[in-house]
Amino acid sequence: HDGVFQPNAASISSAVPSVDANAAAAAISKAYSASSTGLEISVYEKVGLGNGSQSNNPWLMELPDPISKVTWDNYITMNPADVAALGLNEMKRQDKIASIAELTVNGITIKLPVYPQPGQTAGTIGLAIGYGRTAETMKVAFGVGQNAYQFVTVADDTLTNASLSASVKATSETYELAATQIHHTIMGREEYLLREVSLNEYKSKEKEVWNPAAMLPMHGGGKKHVSEIDLYGSFDRPGHKWGLTIDMSSCIGCAACVVACTVENNVHVVGKEEVGKTREMHWLRIDRYYTSDMNKAKAAEEHVGAMQMYLDMENPSLNPKVTFQPMMCQHCNHAPCENVCPVLATSHSSEGLNMMTYNRCIGTRYCANNCPFKVRRFNWFNYNANPDFTDINPAQQDLGRMVLNPDVVVRSRGVMEKCSMCQQRLQAGKLVAKKAGTPLVDGSIKTACQQACPTNAIMFGDVNDEASEIAAWRNDDKNYFLLEEVGVKPTVSYLLKVRNQEEAIHHHEGHAAKHEEKAEGHKEEHHS
Repeated sequence: HDGVFQPNAASISSAVPSVDANAAAAAISKAYSASSTGLEISVYEKVGLGNGSQSNNPWLMELPDPISKVTWDNYITMNPADVAALGLNEMKRQDKIASIAELTVNGITIKLPVYPQPGQTAGTIGLAIGYGRTAETMKVAFGVGQNAYQFVTVADDTLTNASLSASVKATSETYELAATQIHHTIMGREEYLLREVSLNEYKSKEKEVWNPAAMLPMHGGGKKHVSEIDLYGSFDRPGHKWGLTIDMSSCIGCAACVVACTVENNVHVVGKEEVGKTREMHWLRIDRYYTSDMNKAKAAEEHVGAMQMYLDMENPSLNPKVTFQPMMCQHCNHAPCENVCPVLATSHSSEGLNMMTYNRCIGTRYCANNCPFKVRRFNWFNYNANPDFTDINPAQQDLGRMVLNPDVVVRSRGVMEKCSMCQQRLQAGKLVAKKAGTPLVDGSIKTACQQACPTNAIMFGDVNDEASEIAAWRNDDKNYFLLEEVGVKPTVSYLLKVRNQEEAIHHHEGHAAKHEEKAEGHKEEHHS
């Protein structure tokens, strides 16, 4: 494509590498100027946008950053304590309004919003490259953010992405960031959604300690597993019964699955304004949670709120850990959304999947209100035929529509949509097997998220096939279901996160004792 370069093999083989440590130290010293202000800036690449070569891609612009969850902007990241010291808006509670600050590096000054980042080293500044495009032909990227490449310095013909000559000055201006997640932690409630265990506990303790069963207290005393208490009739799935399992120990939060799902299923790009109104359309999201031993223990003992956990992270010495949890439609076998749909637009298939019939949907949004996982999306606009979205949606004219997947319908205004478990791929796989006259082979059908995952953290298959990989994952001691106590019987399961550390991070025993104590109190009150 770009030509061929033939290196001189002889010169390469004869080259002897040499390292001059003194010269390297001198270069570093020169790069980090002696006239330091005490603030170090690090110019970095975002996971989605990278170096900016694909910044005109709306799928990547709208992709939430794995840590901050902010879309459509770059911003100054600082430790919350540093943000407070400057007197800037700290974006606490449900606030998405950020203070704008003047950032000066090597005599160059720009204005950017400030985002407080728990866990970031005090005295440092982060800024992503790939933004600040000035070419009007770049419809998507034009005027988005500020150009951080001008802060990349050159010392002895070497590019340096860090500098100690940075300063930040507060202004009275504010800026609204569009984030898809504005809550930070669920410490004290992690047994229902997010489970993690240290490697030492995983190897030395029984499963019931770090992955307790979903037990419900009975009226007459004692406890039963949630599967034994059921208001629904049971239905066998004699054929295929599809399932998906996610290994949170392998998930790195890169969001490749989110982009793959968007591309595969013609998910709409809605733009910054709509994201700011919590109207993003992603069928799959990556929930990010901070955890730390200090405030996790406090949550377990005092049951303090999630916001207090976030405020504790202003302590510069605190180094919170991050856990990523991919979240899509859980395809509940006892789906709350199916119970409330007045036109049966959402129903359950004979293969265990929660289905959507778009032509029947009238957009009541009862299903979204009844979903405990909040994974359903409502079309507020006809995004693909609306001039207001021309600059961000590629499928606005005949040539642009070539980007759409012809096997998936493009949804219109007023309907609900959600993860379909790549139904079109399921049907295609069945047809291929039928044409060949062979049964479906385990692993022959992959969902888009599974296919794109670089760490193989997602497994999809037929759970009725005992020899399948998904069945092996389901039989793992780490397997659990989200909100299992609610009794919705999800089709999606998770393998809890195992952290490679010796320190105990498990608090379920404390929770169990408190629940038992509360149950006994209620029992005595009832008898009295």
